[in-house]
Amino acid sequence: MLHRFAILAVVVMISSTLRAAEPTPLELLQNAKRVVFLGDSITAAGPYVANVEAWMLTQKWERRPFVINAGLPSETVSGLSEDGHAGGKFPRPDLAERLDRVLAVTKPDLIIACYGMNCGIYLPFDDARHQRYEAGLKHLREKAAAIGAKVIHITPPLYDDQRSPKPFSYNEVLDKYSDGLLAHRADGWVVIDLHHPMTAAVKEHRVKDPQFTFQPDGVHPNADGHWFVAQQFILACGDAAACMFATPQEMLAAHEVPQGVLPLVQQRSNILRDAYVATAGHKRPGVAVGLPLDQAEQKAAELTKQIGVLLMTK
Repeated sequence: MLHRFAILAVVVMISSTLRAAEPTPLELLQNAKRVVFLGDSITAAGPYVANVEAWMLTQKWERRPFVINAGLPSETVSGLSEDGHAGGKFPRPDLAERLDRVLAVTKPDLIIACYGMNCGIYLPFDDARHQRYEAGLKHLREKAAAIGAKVIHITPPLYDDQRSPKPFSYNEVLDKYSDGLLAHRADGWVVIDLHHPMTAAVKEHRVKDPQFTFQPDGVHPNADGHWFVAQQFILACGDAAACMFATPQEMLAAHEVPQGVLPLVQQRSNILRDAYVATAGHKRPGVAVGLPLDQAEQKAAELTKQIGVLLMTK
């Protein structure tokens, strides 16, 4: 019996050591050459991705990765869609339908994925739906592993029940989706928690301002909400000081980065997003096509030069 316990203790010790050796979000980001953000309309909107890119400009790294926002509005990883979505015009797009093409055209070595808001399809919690979400995340990881890419997961944002009330709390549904995703840390998944800090922050703000919100329509973040999303990513990368500022502009100013940099970063991100998403193809109507990929990359390179000139003037 003692021998059996001794073996168990060694296994636990080795497992703990392996977990401790897993790369951090910062290490994954620093070692990546090409980073692709995947997600729904919250990611596709772009500000939190641009805020993270702008933060990277304040870091004294030897090189920075090439960042592509490949988010697609309405998308899920669960492959589910509620009846009458978009007034019955089209079902929600499924990441699995376009994933191979996205990976082929973007060639990432790091994927940052934020899904879940749409995956519960705005209905009460159902275990079968949740299992579809889990299966979709695992499919994404399998496809990433097949091309040698790492994955950082971000739990879904808050759903603001006060701003878009339902007969039940959809945010509590997302609590369960987030808890399930966080539990995969024990499996070696790199997961950044956005959902619980965002829920707590809104609750705290409403003590003084009952009407406070990060999401005026209950789902889509405003500028402060996007900065909050970026802050959780930056915090996970170990830069707590950058997260003390109320806006990305204040954060950049503290590093003496000219104010003209962030709009250029956002413009570059949007140009690349529209081109890469269109080139990969998808089934979601109403998405901007953008420039042909070669022209988009040329325009992005020009904007990178403009950003570099501004940074040299600080």
